[in-house]
Amino acid sequence: MTGPQEALTAIDIALEPDAVMMRRAVADNAALRENFPQGFALDATHHAHITLLQRFVRTTDLPGIYAATEEVLAKEKYFGWKLTALKYYYIPAGPIGLAGIVVEPTTDLIRLQQQIIDAVAPYTVNAGAATAFYTTPAEPDIHPSLVPYVRDFVPAQTGKNYSPHVSTGVGTTEFLDALLARPFEPFTFSPVSASVYQLGNYGTARKELKAFLPEP
Repeated sequence: MTGPQEALTAIDIALEPDAVMMRRAVADNAALRENFPQGFALDATHHAHITLLQRFVRTTDLPGIYAATEEVLAKEKYFGWKLTALKYYYIPAGPIGLAGIVVEPTTDLIRLQQQIIDAVAPYTVNAGAATAFYTTPAEPDIHPSLVPYVRDFVPAQTGKNYSPHVSTGVGTTEFLDALLARPFEPFTFSPVSASVYQLGNYGTARKELKAFLPEP
């Protein structure tokens, strides 16, 4: 439970992909932006990433969350993993959809996700609001579906339900249906670091709160 004056932050604990995935994500984003200019660009405040966990937490607890996350990451050689991009997908939202690249959910990813869930559990609150997300005067809105998505991320998007992916942008459903109909050549890539972000609209990683560089 949270008190009436406790500020909450919607966080995303994520792995950062290497240049191989970034080139593909940026190219796909450019095509999506051409199709639907009102969508987001992958830039300094819209980071391409692989979500491990999304949660609502008390803002005052962020330092504890950083420490707990860093302790888990220090035990894993995640930056040496070879991950496989399998196919395109999108989440429909009326005439548009949020597009991305699906990543094979390996046992390593699922194990790491569960360790992060356990580490962050003491700081998680079962509540949330649009005010917990990152907004700007130019982009003040948060889609209503995001609040229950983050609140229910565990268990809805974890364990056997985990579908790791890299979101690439927003397009019309007509464009995205055509995209999914085309052959997709799987490719491999690796994570290179990890971060905690404050989530923005469309579930984007808008504000970097903490970066974790892997120890050799």
